Amino acid sequence: MSKTSLPPIRLTTQKGLAHRLVLSTLTGRAIHVSEIRSSSTNPGLAPHEISFLRLLEAVTNGSTIEISYTGTSFVYRPGLITGATPGTGASGGFIRHELPAGCVRGVSYFLIPLCLLAPFSKAPMNVLFTGAGTITSATTMGDVSADTVRTAILPLYAHFGISNNIELRILRRSNPGPTGKGGAGEIQLAFGHQVRFPKTIHILNPGRVKKVRGVAYCTGVSASNNARMIEAARGVLNPLTGDTYIFSDVSSAPYLPSTGRTDSSTKKKIGVGFGLSLVAESSTGSLYSADVASPSAGGTPPEDLGRQCAYQLLETISLGGCVSPVAAPTMLTLMAMGSEDVGRLQIGRDIVGSEGIISLGRDLKAFGAGGWGIRESAHGQEGEIVVSLVGRGVGNVGRKIA
Repeated sequence: MSKTSLPPIRLTTQKGLAHRLVLSTLTGRAIHVSEIRSSSTNPGLAPHEISFLRLLEAVTNGSTIEISYTGTSFVYRPGLITGATPGTGASGGFIRHELPAGCVRGVSYFLIPLCLLAPFSKAPMNVLFTGAGTITSATTMGDVSADTVRTAILPLYAHFGISNNIELRILRRSNPGPTGKGGAGEIQLAFGHQVRFPKTIHILNPGRVKKVRGVAYCTGVSASNNARMIEAARGVLNPLTGDTYIFSDVSSAPYLPSTGRTDSSTKKKIGVGFGLSLVAESSTGSLYSADVASPSAGGTPPEDLGRQCAYQLLETISLGGCVSPVAAPTMLTLMAMGSEDVGRLQIGRDIVGSEGIISLGRDLKAFGAGGWGIRESAHGQEGEIVVSLVGRGVGNVGRKIA
């Protein structure tokens, strides 16, 4: 969280870039990232990655970013996480961050890392995401929708003693625009619970799934698409659990000014589509999520999306463990940033063996965190693993100073 005289940690490629920047900001270690799409026909940082760097610059004080001429390498030196402190970029109590029109990533690409920084901020984090590139639905790039962040990721912070004054408001919905770029949605994250250290967790009992909740949404299309998705999803889930409730949210599509026209008042509709987000909750509070959205090219009937999302949810539950794949990086990172005590978390074997989790473990070790202890679960189902992790004791430097 503060500048150090240690040399930058050298990393390569753009994989897991957002999470690496979060770890750099939390630990106060500078990083040098190179070989960013160096062999691609369009080398260098993508618009969404540059936008995330600007977001970090807005929520911190003293951060410096040096990008090479080609954009294939940069050096990031983190500052203190200040949040929406007056005088550091916040206006009216919140930071307004506009996403570029060429953004192909969903808003969850920015929300999930920002939520990891928020508990360690000096002041409450309040950021409004707006602009032509804001996509609130799931995307083909693997990003989940804002609904999944709100219902399946933010509640997990309560395990670490972080539960007050946290709210994610979806002010204007949007699906990916033409060619998957842009959406013109609007999201506000208010994260007002800051702590010195996250609590040490011991989550070893996944329990049994007792209920399923979800949100079916459509923007700029007929509301009957929601009903058709819900009916198809319930056709798969109802024989398995009797407590299934899926909300329906219908909204108009956002408009953007047309380009290349003499009349500047002419506007075009963007972000048209529909999608479904499902979350299953177990008897012990474990959450499993699934998320699908209509492709920007269209042509997929709502019934197919509803069934696909339901089967995706069942597949996530079958992986086992106490967390879903989308939430595992958040849980493991908070465990590593906690007090110097051993925390334990039961995770499915296939989740631990995935490329993303293995890369996360390597990155945590590069930033000074301890190794992971892995053993077979004694009480869970076959194929589940208990990960033991010692906290690094980083804590909230801004709160300590205050």
